[in-house]
Amino acid sequence: MAKKIGVHTIELESCPVVLGYASAVGKKESEGPLHSYFDIIYPDPYVGEKSFEKAESIMQKNAANKAIEKAALNTSDINFVFAGDLLNQCAGSHYGLRDLNIAFIGLYGACSTMAEALAFAALFVEGGFASRSMAVTSSHFCASERQFRFPLEYGGQRAPTSQWTVTGAGAVVVGENKNNETNSPHIKRVTFGKIIDMGITDINNMGAAMAPSAYETIKTFLKDTGTNPDDYDMILTGDLGQVGSQLLIDLLQKDDIDISKVHNDCGLMIYDINKQDVHAGGSGCGCSASVLCSVIMKRFSQGQLNKILFAATGALMSPTTVQQGESIPGITHLIEIRK
Repeated sequence: MAKKIGVHTIELESCPVVLGYASAVGKKESEGPLHSYFDIIYPDPYVGEKSFEKAESIMQKNAANKAIEKAALNTSDINFVFAGDLLNQCAGSHYGLRDLNIAFIGLYGACSTMAEALAFAALFVEGGFASRSMAVTSSHFCASERQFRFPLEYGGQRAPTSQWTVTGAGAVVVGENKNNETNSPHIKRVTFGKIIDMGITDINNMGAAMAPSAYETIKTFLKDTGTNPDDYDMILTGDLGQVGSQLLIDLLQKDDIDISKVHNDCGLMIYDINKQDVHAGGSGCGCSASVLCSVIMKRFSQGQLNKILFAATGALMSPTTVQQGESIPGITHLIEIRK
């Protein structure tokens, strides 16, 4: 059974195993360096639907079905699905997954939702509440832009610190580790983060708003577990982009914690920031989800990764709070994944 270690970290003694995973992305994401790792690519931003919101739901549904298929299971074999997105009331997940007929638990952690969902999926298996559960998240550039910033038709100039919301979805099926699997990734530890608000109010600088929470959660995990960055093949943050990634490294170095040699960021991996016009990198629920459920899981299966920290970062604002001049709180949840 799971046990609490340190302040905010939970160790899963049975190590629930990843049974299947899948990713679905849009055209811009397929033009980046991870093209060959994605399961489903949609050249049409509408995905054949009448709205971007419906397109996002279809992407999430298809990613979920593909993950279940790759796990050699049926939807009836999944006990719970934990899901979320960036749309108001998590509408992308509700409409995307309503036909799967799986017990649904909706979550909102902004861009940290993939780690949050995966943590709960693993904990439900660890606690004996489920034999198999699933984590699913998504985002869509066009839907997110007009909800959080401006309609696309507005054509406003983007700031250098701004990030490009990923059009993508990712799904992971987690199950009991009955046969002491050694070839598949396992969920070993999770750390739930605290809300950290450093007073950032610029909606075009998400990296600066989220980096302090990533600093707090990673530092807490390392202290709780008595480990250091060199113990991991990779410390992967969600979508800090260029600005937030450097800020995170600087903050940790002030505490004599150097992650620079093992750090990477999903927002920097999914695009070629030198050739694609994404400014500071990628963001969105679908950013960390599609990267985790493609190249990262694939590298585990190829033996290139054995132990990583996946720390998905989120900015907990809404269109209303931004319009009212509120600051932007950050949150980071962390998963230790190992072979």
